[in-house]
Amino acid sequence: MAKLPDFEALAIFAKVVELRSFAAAATELTLSKATVSKAVGRLEERLGARLFNRTSRRLALTDAGQKLAERAARLLADGEAAENEALAQSSVPRGLVRLAVPMTFGVKNVAPLLPEFLQTYPEVSIDLHLSDATVDLIGEGFDAGLRIARLPDSSLIARRLCGMPRYTVAAPSYLRQYGRPTHPMQLAQHRCFGYAYLSTPNVWHYTNAAGEQAAVRPGGPLRVNNGEAVMPVLLAGLGIADLPEFIVGEAIAAGEVEVILKGWKQPEGAVHLVTPPGGPRPARVEVLAEYLASKFAKGKRK
Repeated sequence: MAKLPDFEALAIFAKVVELRSFAAAATELTLSKATVSKAVGRLEERLGARLFNRTSRRLALTDAGQKLAERAARLLADGEAAENEALAQSSVPRGLVRLAVPMTFGVKNVAPLLPEFLQTYPEVSIDLHLSDATVDLIGEGFDAGLRIARLPDSSLIARRLCGMPRYTVAAPSYLRQYGRPTHPMQLAQHRCFGYAYLSTPNVWHYTNAAGEQAAVRPGGPLRVNNGEAVMPVLLAGLGIADLPEFIVGEAIAAGEVEVILKGWKQPEGAVHLVTPPGGPRPARVEVLAEYLASKFAKGKRK
């Protein structure tokens, strides 16, 4: 495989030609004069030709130097232009953000925020991917994602946006017919609805004020991969569900379902913004992250 050109040496050579001085080039590039001299010497050795005729008072290009100077100057100009364009892209919010969000949370809590964001940042566009499955941000090329859980250790960079409690609930009609559980272990004798994407699938965890812990593996007639799909059977009084506030909060407030096991708490999750590891985030991702953080900090969730 052929070696790559020595772009650094070519750029330094072009700057020496432009300024007609090793010392001036070193000053402008914030390099030592020795570094500039070594770069030109490295280039001369690679090309097998002298590029400058040097005296104590005069610096003149050789024939080989003359032939190389124009191309080197163009290379330096193209490099500076490319870098300036990249810097402008990174400092001005512009371009596409691919954002992965859980289905119901995205529809209820993220989509309503997008009109204001898109009006504020007209040069940013969003590809909103809605799925309750845990998306591989890096492997699938996403810029960011929202996750609602206690996050496991990973290489992703996470920012907590707000808390998200969970509630064990049932319709009043179910409780009248089957009774009200008072201990988590009693859930094993009840009809419970399962959710496919729990961090510990099919297991509900509880802790009470005394520090007692309980892990229950409830069973029932329905298992879903989207929490909102539980609501019709829950409201119909067909079983017990364990759901986050953004799905069941309105039904609790309306009295359509009741929170049970009030002396027990589940590990509280949170809404996190996660991004791939690496260098600084592009401006388009940074402004979206700050916008969502400000909205959820103000309690903009259901």
